[in-house]
Amino acid sequence: MSENDLNNTSRTNWEALESMSDEDIDYSEIPPLTDEFFEGATLRIPADKARHLIQIDPDVIAWFKAQETEYKTLINTVLRRYIESNGDKNLA
Repeated sequence: MSENDLNNTSRTNWEALESMSDEDIDYSEIPPLTDEFFEGATLRIPADKARHLIQIDPDVIAWFKAQETEYKTLINTVLRRYIESNGDKNLA
């Protein structure tokens, strides 16, 4: 996202949009998404937005959740400090 994206003001009438029911929305200009469309589509997730699933023991998660902070951020911080303390200077 560029600086210009953050400075643009939306011209959408959000109050009018939020007051509409699904039946009031005009979809006539939107082409249908067919099976053929999805067969040719490619899902691209930027590396900095990718999520990684790992298995952590329930008691470990419970301990992190009991801390007075965002537990996922805390887990990331602990792992980062572990890597840094073991001499890996290649972290981004």
